[in-house]
Amino acid sequence: MKTSSTPESERPGLNAPVLHSSSSPTLPTAPLPDPISRNIDAIVALQTKAHRDLSRHQRAVESVTAFFSRPAFLYGILLVATLWVLPNVLPKRFGVRQFDPPPFYALQGIVSFSALLIATGVLIKQTRQEQLAEQRAQLSLQMNLLSEQKIAKLIELVEELRRDLPNVKDRHDPESEVLRHPTDPHLIVDLLEERLEEELAELQEQENAG
Repeated sequence: MKTSSTPESERPGLNAPVLHSSSSPTLPTAPLPDPISRNIDAIVALQTKAHRDLSRHQRAVESVTAFFSRPAFLYGILLVATLWVLPNVLPKRFGVRQFDPPPFYALQGIVSFSALLIATGVLIKQTRQEQLAEQRAQLSLQMNLLSEQKIAKLIELVEELRRDLPNVKDRHDPESEVLRHPTDPHLIVDLLEERLEEELAELQEQENAG
């Protein structure tokens, strides 16, 4: 019997790595930079504080309201409506007692009262969400104003450095002269309101003329 002279270590398939098709691929991960990690921690802390400050009643209302947005609640409504309507539309010869015959006044009252409760719960949750959105908007505005002031300060320092360097030709840059001063937010608001009033007045004149 003839044997192969090829060593087992060189035969294909013996020492090849085994690939498991069921295993999920491992993605390489890298540590986040410190500023990004601090920003994430700050956002998580804000969300945690907002959730922790919820009262017991607010938490209960939002839990119930969250159930209203699930598909199971829709299926439950359809099932209850079917079980309510079906016995009341069957002919009397089937021997089923009609406790709410058409046009289903009792069902209409229950649905109206349930809709009132659901709408109130949604408004309560929406009000809190609007308060959180307002806080985030105020925080974003403050950060944007702070960033604008920092950028203006950097432009001012760069301009001073350019003027002080002997090997750099000094020149007047009107755009840099304007940008190195931080913007007054009150002035911007006044200008926006003035411009908006002018646009509304022009639109009113065009509607009156038309």
